[in-house]
Amino acid sequence: DIGCGAGNMIHHLSKYGQVKGLEIDPRPVKKARERGYDVDQFDATQPMPFDENTFDAVTALDVIEHNKDDIAILTDSHRILKPGGHMIVTVPAFMWLWTHNDDINAHVRRYTAGELRRKLTQTGFKVRRITYNNFFIFPLAAALLLTRRSTGAHAELASHHLDDDEYQVELEPASPLVNSVLTQVGKVEAGLIKMVSLPVGTSLIAVGQKG
Repeated sequence: DIGCGAGNMIHHLSKYGQVKGLEIDPRPVKKARERGYDVDQFDATQPMPFDENTFDAVTALDVIEHNKDDIAILTDSHRILKPGGHMIVTVPAFMWLWTHNDDINAHVRRYTAGELRRKLTQTGFKVRRITYNNFFIFPLAAALLLTRRSTGAHAELASHHLDDDEYQVELEPASPLVNSVLTQVGKVEAGLIKMVSLPVGTSLIAVGQKG
């Protein structure tokens, strides 16, 4: 799991096999290790410290958009995958959806499905699946963004509190009703994505396979 942070996704992935995490920031690495996860501090834009054909799957979930050289990460991920192995990538969608939160989170870019498909293909993957995500909230998100731009306002949904003793991302709290509604919307969309690829959304999910 590239860019694993404090290991939240490792917690879920561990149900399916042994998981190795890489993370560039020492603060979440410390937290992940305290939680018992196998995580190394490493910059994944450099060649990863693994032999060719090592892993059944590689995940980069909301990671490559932080890096100027996203091609380097995808290329080396292809190298360390076993033949037939899968690369799973999630990224934010559409540069026109760029907000102050992208700046806060040190994003370099947002993607279209075509751009992500081209980059996966360029680095040797056969694209098995690509779909937009957060389809149902996309109209609301787009409308809010355009309204805020017209008034010159922006909302900071996330703020980093990073020091040597604490690592966390704090979000503005949502009401229980909002949480409940969004949870149900997410469940509906998860079921829909199993059957069809969605045409728009605030993020993208792609699965590539090594030949």
